[in-house]
Amino acid sequence: MGNFDHVFEQHVRDVYRPFLERLAEREFFPVSVHISGPLLEWLEAHEGTFLDRIGRLAVDGCLELLLGGFYEPVLVALPREDRLEQIAWMRQAISRRFGVEATGLWLTERVWEPELAADLALAGVRYALVDDRHFLVSGFTRDRLHAPFWTEAGGHRVALFPIDERLRYLIPFKPPADTVAYLRELRDAGQALAVLADDGEKFGGWPGTKEWVYDRGWLAQFLEAMGAMVAGGEVRLTTFAAALVEVPSGGLAYLPTASYREMEGWALPPDAATRLARLERDLGEARLAGPDGALVRGAHWRNFFVRYPEANRMHKKAQTLSPLCRRRGDPPAARRAIGRAQCNDAYWHGVFGGLYLPHLRRAVWHNLAVAERELRRDEAMTFEQLDLDGDGFEEIWVHSAAFSGVVSPRRGGAIEEYTFLGEGINHVDVLTRRREAYHALAPEEAGRRAAGDGAPSIHEIEKGVRLDRLPPVDRDARAMFVDRVLPGGLTFDAYAAGVYEPVASWAGAPVEAEVRTAGAAVEVACRARHLEKLLRFDAGGGLTVSYRWDPAAFPDDALFAPEISLAHRLALTCAPESEVWSFLIATVSKSERGLDETVQGRSLTPRWPVALAEARIDIVPG
Repeated sequence: MGNFDHVFEQHVRDVYRPFLERLAEREFFPVSVHISGPLLEWLEAHEGTFLDRIGRLAVDGCLELLLGGFYEPVLVALPREDRLEQIAWMRQAISRRFGVEATGLWLTERVWEPELAADLALAGVRYALVDDRHFLVSGFTRDRLHAPFWTEAGGHRVALFPIDERLRYLIPFKPPADTVAYLRELRDAGQALAVLADDGEKFGGWPGTKEWVYDRGWLAQFLEAMGAMVAGGEVRLTTFAAALVEVPSGGLAYLPTASYREMEGWALPPDAATRLARLERDLGEARLAGPDGALVRGAHWRNFFVRYPEANRMHKKAQTLSPLCRRRGDPPAARRAIGRAQCNDAYWHGVFGGLYLPHLRRAVWHNLAVAERELRRDEAMTFEQLDLDGDGFEEIWVHSAAFSGVVSPRRGGAIEEYTFLGEGINHVDVLTRRREAYHALAPEEAGRRAAGDGAPSIHEIEKGVRLDRLPPVDRDARAMFVDRVLPGGLTFDAYAAGVYEPVASWAGAPVEAEVRTAGAAVEVACRARHLEKLLRFDAGGGLTVSYRWDPAAFPDDALFAPEISLAHRLALTCAPESEVWSFLIATVSKSERGLDETVQGRSLTPRWPVALAEARIDIVPG
């Protein structure tokens, strides 16, 4: 959700259509295909004939279509009702558009938790795909993982196919002969099944793969080599549904919380991720590829909500709106908007931009606003005090039919969300500049890509990123009205780089907060040492923030300076007038190209001499 039209167009042109055409030319069938809901919606609007061809192949038995959560959520992150609904939406879409029934499931990012077994079974899923790593971390040996297994929760059963990691790294990055040799090795060992399931974007969408797969002939050579194995009776192509019937079960398996190896590393905090990367490097590729390697693990996927409060706020907002939607009759427009907001990409960050891409976060906040606008039609101004983000501290949620705002008393009365429902924009959707593990590892890993024939995988590209100098890091998590007193001699450059010590800061200081209605407005009065702060919200979303402070508590040349981080332009009026320091907030993050600098928003900081003792900022919606 939120991806650009030109990205969809490029991938249909350079990846999906040519790949399917080459398979059809060679009659390299059957294969299994999962189309995410966002891609399916885009294809229905722009590439109907391409979907028609997929439908004909599916009806003819050449393609096996796989389920998933329709809007590609990480299923474990959703309330149970929402999981079942997302899968039902995909089942209905496949049946409606292609005329076939799907019983297998592509598990988004292969994020597994044990409770999923029951939910998948209740959703009509007969089998799902997970990584072989999920089994290896439980003590299974690789030679056992060439069969479907069965698991259960609460008496509800589902089959699991282990995806072979070695095949994922061979195809399409190594010469086809390497895959032939590996399949013969499996066959000679008496293995009945080899499973490859991975991103279709590997076949022309990732850097360098279009040239390698098509222009330099990898795909033609691969199809010829596999065709020869099929003709010689060494290999038979099959669907998962057929394999589940024909290949004897591997037995019973109970899998722990797991995802693929890289994901578990990305989910760690930076210091721990750095230690893990160095440990893996010290152990060496040979030992990591052996049975010991599976026991070297990172964190699980939900830890991204701990690492990134920005992701957590989106997630918890969706979790709060979803049951509210059901209590209010589940209006379809709100329900679909919540489903779209559950799309996984903006909630985490790995080798692709993910959370760091403003247009992906913007799509989530837009859909949350669409849902909330639908649910709050004609609603009067009101407030709730609740632990909205699940961290054990209450926030103040102020909302009306026109806007939704969240104030954090634990953070000095800072505003963490300020959404105008009509325009569908959260003006505080700004990512904090923080240290990432790859910032420190980039100088160590530069140039370490493995040598050899073939194209670099996305993870080899990831290890080859370069960084000339460390990017700036914010002192405090970003929000609106993060209040500080700055020293008189502080320079703008030092402030923008985050290299300074404030005279005083309420950025992480809990305040006493009293909430009251004042006519058609809601006021939040915050009190802390040396500071009083009053936030006044009107029903249309207008905001006035008034300050009073004790001048005697600070040096004479100090400046009272609330920082306002904005994702989108807002008109501020300061009283008295003030010089406003302003700079773009830019982050440095990994992407499929290496490292990218991305503008996340703008910092605005009015500065008043402390002798004034009071000031005010007004925001009027445009």
